[in-house]
Amino acid sequence: MGKFINPFTDMGFKLIFGQEVSKPILIEFLNSLLKGERRIKDLKFLDNYQMRTSDEDRSLIYDIYCQQDNGEYIIVEMQNRSQPYFKNRSIFYASRAVVRQGQKGPEWNYEYKAVYVIAFLNFERKDISDSFRCDVALMDMEKNTLFSDKIRLVYLQLPLFRKEPDDCQNTFERIIYVLKNMEILERMPWLAKDAVFQRLASIAEVAALSKDDRRKYDESLRKYRDTISVMEGQYQEGWEKGLAEGEAKGEEKGLAKGERLKAIDSARKMKSKGYADEDISDITGLSMEELAAL
Repeated sequence: MGKFINPFTDMGFKLIFGQEVSKPILIEFLNSLLKGERRIKDLKFLDNYQMRTSDEDRSLIYDIYCQQDNGEYIIVEMQNRSQPYFKNRSIFYASRAVVRQGQKGPEWNYEYKAVYVIAFLNFERKDISDSFRCDVALMDMEKNTLFSDKIRLVYLQLPLFRKEPDDCQNTFERIIYVLKNMEILERMPWLAKDAVFQRLASIAEVAALSKDDRRKYDESLRKYRDTISVMEGQYQEGWEKGLAEGEAKGEEKGLAKGERLKAIDSARKMKSKGYADEDISDITGLSMEELAAL
């Protein structure tokens, strides 16, 4: 096990960004991300579970839901597994946070605060961008000007960030580098230059975790690794089945079928080993109804 926690795990991500002691790290990251647009002085963490749409979401997105000192909302999420409708889902999350601000009665004039979604993607999506960072807003397409600042989506495709430490020019890039490489780092870089990395080092050291947090982190890491293992198996089997179809449509159908067959096979093996249905659903992506039918 590495010296620092894995930020792609549910527990690791929340330790780094989602607790009161780590709030300065989140604020510094967001200010460097939105430099020239916003300057956040403080944040209030809100109940992230009210953003969920189903039990299945727990394996897909690790949310941090918070409100800025100016009342605007920010959703920060880590997405480990790609899915066909990911863009639609992120827009839905942003829209839902807007709708929740609605007030009953004739006096409300549709005045609401802006919602930002910051999405870390542990994979590449060509339908989003071929670049590491993709910023999305409501635009006037003819004039190429901002139409509304009420919804903002920022996608960060971590596999496309390939800078080395000497190439990182600002705090934003340095934090991205650390997150991407944290589990293999022997020491935290930039400790002498920036207090945010001193705080990050103190929070992220595995040895510094309490006994209870270490137990939770180990379980979170196990689930993450199981999820990655299942994903790799699904992808490989689906790819092979897709190639056997011969044509593009056959390849796409074969991939989807292969992913599902692999998920079902993995679920049956987990059931035989005594895994809880909730954990099996988290790892394979199958619904509780699908598991009950196995």
